[in-house]
Amino acid sequence: MDAAQEAHNREAFRQAVVNTLERRLFYIPSFKIYRGVAGLYDYGPPGCAVKSNVLAFWRQHFVLEENMLEVDCPCVTPEVVLKASGHVDKFTDLMVKDEKTGTCYRADHLLKDYCKDKLEKDPNLSSEKAAELRHVLAVLDDLSAEELGAKIKGYGITAPDTKNTLSDPYPFNLMFQTSIGPSGLSPGYMRPETAQGIFVNFKDLYYYNGNKLPFAAAQIGQAFRNEISPRQGLLRVREFTLAEIEHFVDPDDKSHPKFSEVANLEFLMFPREDQVSGRAARRMPIGEAVSQGIVNNETLGYFIGRVYLFLTHLGIDKERLRFRQHLANEMAHYAADCWDAEIECSYGWIECVGIADRSAYDLRAHTDKSGVPLVAHEKFPEPREVEKLVITPVKKELGLAFKGSQRMVVEALEAMVEKEAMEMKATLEAKGEADFRVCTLDKVVTIKDTMVTISKEKKKEHQRVFTPSVIEPSFGIGRIIYCLFEHSFYTRPSKDGDEQLNVFRFPPLVAPIKCTVFPLVQNQQYEEVAKKIAKSLTAVGISYKIDITGTSIGKRYARTDELGVPLAITVDSTSSVTIRERDSKQQIRVNVDEVASVVMAVTDGVSTWADMLWKYPTHSS
Repeated sequence: MDAAQEAHNREAFRQAVVNTLERRLFYIPSFKIYRGVAGLYDYGPPGCAVKSNVLAFWRQHFVLEENMLEVDCPCVTPEVVLKASGHVDKFTDLMVKDEKTGTCYRADHLLKDYCKDKLEKDPNLSSEKAAELRHVLAVLDDLSAEELGAKIKGYGITAPDTKNTLSDPYPFNLMFQTSIGPSGLSPGYMRPETAQGIFVNFKDLYYYNGNKLPFAAAQIGQAFRNEISPRQGLLRVREFTLAEIEHFVDPDDKSHPKFSEVANLEFLMFPREDQVSGRAARRMPIGEAVSQGIVNNETLGYFIGRVYLFLTHLGIDKERLRFRQHLANEMAHYAADCWDAEIECSYGWIECVGIADRSAYDLRAHTDKSGVPLVAHEKFPEPREVEKLVITPVKKELGLAFKGSQRMVVEALEAMVEKEAMEMKATLEAKGEADFRVCTLDKVVTIKDTMVTISKEKKKEHQRVFTPSVIEPSFGIGRIIYCLFEHSFYTRPSKDGDEQLNVFRFPPLVAPIKCTVFPLVQNQQYEEVAKKIAKSLTAVGISYKIDITGTSIGKRYARTDELGVPLAITVDSTSSVTIRERDSKQQIRVNVDEVASVVMAVTDGVSTWADMLWKYPTHSS
């Protein structure tokens, strides 16, 4: 099949899924009667139920399993917090404007669409040109504003709607700004992630945990990003639910006591080297990836394994799930290692979970800005004599040399690790000056020997005080749910073969409704039995729907299959009923009094449908 046909099939499949989701009210565009707002969606009843089931399982699989400390922090965040975290200065995307109409577009998206379009639809593309476009797609995230602008001009890319020329790319901050209180003097933002609420509470959480490491804090909540031109439905929205974990750990010991539980899991991994050399993702046990140093440490590896189990239990197809390592250029300068769980859907490979070792960056940044030390302590059984690295910047000299940039140079000098500091000391002693890269200024400066003293001093210490590292799995819940919708959707012919029926094969764990109850025909006795069954289901906490409309049983089955309901109970006598399983369409006969326990056993995962087929007589309709 050629690329164009494949693209057409993907589009048709997506349309079928989205039409079903909107028609059955899983989700719909928000404020629809006012023509809606791009990037905002409402979840309807079945969508809400799926989301609530996914989050309940997330809590069980992570918060309960790892004994995490769950917090709930406000969405409105004072500017100072996001200034410290770097969001105010750096949380930007590059934007271009239609020079005539002023419509805004994300620069990298226009370039990505152009390359994909050419590769899929241009039959006359030379192999050199195809290779060049693939290379552009691979390095897209790493292009500077200038490079991106040059590519857009070079390829003659214009505004998609009007074909007008575009401005040069410039940065646009994605945070929604607000002011706290009526005076307008206290600026704030709607949080772009939930993580900062956990970092600023580290001191109290550490105390609550008995001053012990490692520990993890978790939070589920709304986050907000003022996307430039949102599209791709639920995948790119302006308000969304994030579930984030911050696992605090001693930077000198990132082993994990439960790593052996996941070490043998094998799944698709896409390390940096394979991406750069153009190889495909490959199956690899996570234990092997850690021992070979492909994954930086055991704790990071443990969470990658747990995320794999979480996603596959929800119903994500393991053949269309991979863990992709960030390339050196897309990783934040402070990160030790970073992997994304990417799920393949009709839009391509979509990042749904980020699992990053952010080292000690966040706690250090908030310590510096707030003046409150966000640190952990390790008491020594015996006092130890240690050599301490002492870096003392001479602020007067640095002020004369760097003026307004003095603070950034001072901070960069103080943040040097021992190896870097001792190398600088040797260079200063030999040459009287040394080149020094300041990340925050993004340039190399010259440091003279009068500007800093570097020495090692011997001290007796009773404890070690350190800033913990943090390993952060961050889940985009809406993206996971959308990929789950696509992975669960299929069609099958109706009984008489004259139409295709839609089915969502949700695992019982996430299905919005666990079962439906149908009286076969409208009569008083059957409806009484249906009510009795409904009461017994409510008593054990199982969601159900009664359908007493007079339509044919086949139509009622089709309606519930389209909602992904795993089991349908048909009342066709007063003593026993049939239970039908959605995907196999097989039925068993069960006494009325046993219905609730059978449904509960299957939907809780205690028994399988195969167990029930073995235990109860089958019924052929």
